[in-house]
Amino acid sequence: MKNNPFRLAAAALATACLMAACGSAGGPQYYSLAEASPPSPAAAKTGAAPAYIELAPIAMPERFARPQFVVRKKDTPDSPAVDILEQHRWSSSFEDELRDALGSGIASRLGAVDVTKTGRQRGQPATRIAVQLGQFDAVEGKRVDASFTWTVRRTDESPATGCQLSISEPVGPGFDALAQGAQRVTARLADAIAGSVSAVKANQIPTCAA
Repeated sequence: MKNNPFRLAAAALATACLMAACGSAGGPQYYSLAEASPPSPAAAKTGAAPAYIELAPIAMPERFARPQFVVRKKDTPDSPAVDILEQHRWSSSFEDELRDALGSGIASRLGAVDVTKTGRQRGQPATRIAVQLGQFDAVEGKRVDASFTWTVRRTDESPATGCQLSISEPVGPGFDALAQGAQRVTARLADAIAGSVSAVKANQIPTCAA
């Protein structure tokens, strides 16, 4: 019995569709830096004017400014080689992800309003925060090492106060654990920045001041 060319074509098409489906089934896994359980907002004093913060775009090396995870080689973490993981990504570019997580985290800790994206009214005082990422080395199953510097400035006052922080956060195996470690790094940074903002508002010198 001869093969039906139409049947062969249909079978070939079905096979091709099945292969395509199999190839696209395992899409990228997306992660967020936002805290799963953010701290309760700080209580504002009765009758006090609301506080406002304004976070500048995060400055960082170009190699980190992408949505993909950038990790050190697991077996040779001290090597200068890194992997850029297409299947493990932040939900937006890393600089935007970090900025959003920090903005909400700092505002929560201070009981403040984040006007970074909404803007503020003329004459409305706010605390401007500028953060620079110097290091963010992630090693699966081992740790996340990060270093940051930042400045805090009242819009109605000067000069700016400079701070710095280095963090090493241990992580368990797997990329979920790595993302959770990065969340903890971000939360610790939000703690430190919120502390420096409070000190500046109280006309004190933050312990992290350079």
